[in-house]
Formats: sequence, structure tokens, C-alpha cells
Amino acid sequence: MVAITKRQGIRNSHATKKADTQDSAAELASLLGRMTADDQKPIVPTDWLFAIRKGFSSRALDSFGQNINATDAELAKMLGLSVRTLARRRRMLILTPNESDRLYRLARVVVRAGDVFDHRANGLVWLRSPNAALGGLTPMSMLDTDIGTEIVKDLLGRIEYGVFS
Repeated sequence: MVAITKRQGIRNSHATKKADTQDSAAELASLLGRMTADDQKPIVPTDWLFAIRKGFSSRALDSFGQNINATDAELAKMLGLSVRTLARRRRMLILTPNESDRLYRLARVVVRAGDVFDHRANGLVWLRSPNAALGGLTPMSMLDTDIGTEIVKDLLGRIEYGVFS
């Protein structure tokens, strides 16, 4: 079984999936920085699951915000929080499991956009630009809900594979 991707040609699909998963995990870890109090970096999906259930350190929020150049107001909106609640989470030094899950979802989309546009900075420009396929909304503005995130990920997949979007 083979997979054909825009940039990589034909490769073994199992090897491709494993390499992409490892690259994505490393990029996610880089984007989120120190996610847990013990500074353990998740390696396999179950590590992410346990880290999310435990609640990410607020340092992950700070790292993510710095890596995407987001203001506190933008971060709060993306996480579905008020700016005051965001400040309170920083003082408490930990996010709730739901907030950690949302932050992980956001980071995955940023990594995906960076992959599709060959660099994180290019992906962030796309995420912050109004998009006709989204009715003039920015993809970033849709990431506050699960369905919005799925719509953005679907659009990224269409762009990656050359489908008119």
C-alpha cells in the first residue's frame, strides 16, 4: 500500500505515517514547551492523553502564545476563556483538562498548517488571513470549537492535495 503526498512522492504508507507522527509529536512538544510540572515531553499518543488529563502546566500556554505571537486576548478567545480566567490559570500554574485539550487541539492545527505551507510562520499567516472558503472568516477565528477546528483541518487537507478551495 502506498501513499502519494504533494511534497514527498510515493512512499510506504506505514513508514510515512510513523515518520509524520514522530515529526508532529516533536513539533507539538516544541510549540508547547514544558507541558507538565515534571517537564516530561510526551512521546506517544497515550503520553499526550495522560498529560491532558492531568492538565498542562501554564508554561505550555505561555510557550504556545510566544511561539505563535498571540496576545492574551487572542489566547483567551481561542481557548474559550476570559482574559481574567487566563490570568488566574497562570497564577494557579495549571490548566484544567478541558483547557489542556483545547490547547493541544490548537497546537495540532498550527503544526498542520505549518506542514501544509512548509513553515510555521507561513501557516500562521494563513491561519490569520480571511479565507473565502470560510465565508471571509479567518481560520484562527474558527478554532474555538471542535467543529470549527475540523472545518479548518479539512480545508488544510484540501489545500495540501491541490483541491480547489
